Formats: sequence, C-alpha cells, structure tokens
Amino acid sequence: MSLVVEKNEKNEKLLSILSIAIPVAVAILIGLPQRINLGEWTKILPHVIGVLNTTTSITLIIGFIFIKNNNIKWHQKMMTMSFIQGSLFLVLYILYHVSNDNTPFGGEGFIRPVYYFFLLSHIGLSIGVVWFVLRAMYYALSNQIELHKKIVKFTFPMWLYVSVTGVIVYLMISPYYK
Repeated sequence: MSLVVEKNEKNEKLLSILSIAIPVAVAILIGLPQRINLGEWTKILPHVIGVLNTTTSITLIIGFIFIKNNNIKWHQKMMTMSFIQGSLFLVLYILYHVSNDNTPFGGEGFIRPVYYFFLLSHIGLSIGVVWFVLRAMYYALSNQIELHKKIVKFTFPMWLYVSVTGVIVYLMISPYYK
C-alpha cells in the first residue's frame, strides 16, 4: 500500500509551519529550566539515539543506491524507513533532554574543538534539514517527482551529514554519560 498526499496550497502551508514549529518546539522543550522526571529508563536513550542515527545513515545510503539503480520501489521503502527513524529519533531526543541534564564533553586538547565542530555543524544543519526533508517527502508522496529530484540534491547530502555526525558526536561523548 502506497501513501499518496494531495498536492494543494493547504499542505504547502502546513509544511512551512511544521518546518519552523518543529525546531522551535525542540529548542523550547530542551531549554526548559527544570527537568521532568520520566524515570531512570531515559538514561538509555542516548544509546538508542546513536543506533537510530546509525541505521538512518545506512538506510539513506541504501536508498540512494536503489534510486541510482532505478529501483524506485525499494528506494521508497528505504527513504520511508529513514523518515520514520528520523521521526523516532526526534521524539526520543526530546524525551532524553527534557528529563536529563546535558552531558558535558570531557575530552581535552585537540579533540575538544573537533568535537565541538561536529556538534555545532550537526545541530545547525539538523535545524535546516527539517525544511528539506519535509518537502522531499511531500513532493515524492504528492507525485511531484521533478520537484522531488531538484530538492533531494540538497536534502540527501545534508540529511546524511546530520545522521553521520550524529553518530560521531554520540561516539565522542558516550564515555561521559553517567
């Protein structure tokens, strides 16, 4: 069964609203002055998030390979999986950060600016990639394939960079989780 979205102005406006609302909501929730006690189970979330970033990177690459081989059916499946994983990542990321203090990076020397380069570029692009991913999915699901092809030239490398740097940041900070 294939999901089809109607191409209309209402959906386009909704995309614009979501593209702004999602990063703003994440920033507000993470910036709450007091943490919400959701239980000890949230301590495992960074590790789950690291796995999700890894599997998202893999499904993005596999989806890219499928489309380069003109296998549209499997490309759609991989991109849908990537979107679902990214959505789940976002929910778990918010749950972790509203319930736990930030983990300070303990590395010293040369590795410290390397970590912050990856972290800051990851965060910056993760804000912008929302707009691109939502549109790429919308164009594909509403059968606007030419627009989809145009936007994924920017979306794919940005989304892949965000996913891969998410893994790198996780691996670099994971020794400092309590």
